[in-house]
Amino acid sequence: MPVNNKNENQHPPLPILPGSTVGILGGGQLGRMMILDGRKMGYKFVTLDPAEDCPAGQVSDIQIVSEYSSIQAAEQLARRSQVITYEFENVDAKMTQFLQERSYVPQGSELLHTTQHRLREKVAIEKAGVQVAPYFPVGTEQELHDGVDKLGLPCVLKTCTGGYDGKGQWLLKTTQDVAAAWSEIQTSGAVQPAVDSSDSTANDSPTEPGFILEKFVPFERELSVIVARNPSGEIKTFPTAENIHKNHILHLSIVPARVSKEVSERARSLAESIAASLELAGVMGVEMFLMENGELFVNELAPRPHNSGHYTLDACVTSQFEQHIRGICNLPLGSTELLSPVVMVNILGQDVAPVLAQLHTFPDTVKLHLYDKSEARVNRKMGHINVMAKDTDEALHQIAQFGIWDV
Repeated sequence: MPVNNKNENQHPPLPILPGSTVGILGGGQLGRMMILDGRKMGYKFVTLDPAEDCPAGQVSDIQIVSEYSSIQAAEQLARRSQVITYEFENVDAKMTQFLQERSYVPQGSELLHTTQHRLREKVAIEKAGVQVAPYFPVGTEQELHDGVDKLGLPCVLKTCTGGYDGKGQWLLKTTQDVAAAWSEIQTSGAVQPAVDSSDSTANDSPTEPGFILEKFVPFERELSVIVARNPSGEIKTFPTAENIHKNHILHLSIVPARVSKEVSERARSLAESIAASLELAGVMGVEMFLMENGELFVNELAPRPHNSGHYTLDACVTSQFEQHIRGICNLPLGSTELLSPVVMVNILGQDVAPVLAQLHTFPDTVKLHLYDKSEARVNRKMGHINVMAKDTDEALHQIAQFGIWDV
């Protein structure tokens, strides 16, 4: 029988068995792929998302169409679900805390609270004994100049909350860039108020700054590791991916990463340390910079399935989406063995028509995944392909031959 496990003080919690209903906050492509893989295991799904035609809502058993801030919708989600997860981290941590009091949310609100704020995230990574690039909190123009004096140029100014695919970031190479960035922030009204510690979800400091200044590190490669943990404490990592971005959007994930075995294993070990320290439930994407001297800096965490893990759908024994369901339901984690070298390519809005036009020419080792979004806008993620081959060089050669993407 399915287990409705609402007692989060139970250690370890009982497994939530197939036949149970999984609630998902968010209705994007990550939720869609989670549902499609979870259905194979026998789970049912209910999603909460404001858009009626969202990708996850199209394949869920029930969709609650509502703003995320709706208490009534949250209560309905809790009532219908044996376990609740989220598929993107811009959910209000207060809402997650509300759900936690009424249902079982194994990821908890604390992890969300930590990863939603870049400064809190950096501190948490360091507490796990893992290195990050040098940084400086910024809340005022004077603190920005103080940070530049301490870290030196070039550096990157980022908003502490929000921002994705390069949004909310300013690369500062000169003193003129510093002045221009702050002027743009003031003009656009992007100056973020400090977080008041009277907020029950805030940390111990009186206020938290709205920006973080990071030293620009001249990395050799960008890497990521998808790590999974269940509440019983079992941890597994997927093979290390090498990521190439284009216009701040993930373009390619190359697996195995073109690095030494020692670097790859060290990257996986760092991800395991963070997962254990944060008491992760489900999967998390851990993004890293590899320096020329072999050092690894962890750059960012995503406490849910991650774009750079989409290759697992076709190239691994267990996908990141099935693993996430296993993790939050406290089932034994699946094998993360890589079955084939693979390159994942994101399909953006401008790529959809060329992909469909050339689909009949793709080799039979190319797997297409489209998210069924209603509008193919420029630079909007509409899907991806996984290209399996004897090695990643051959996969990259095939992608180049399609003539759709630069590689």
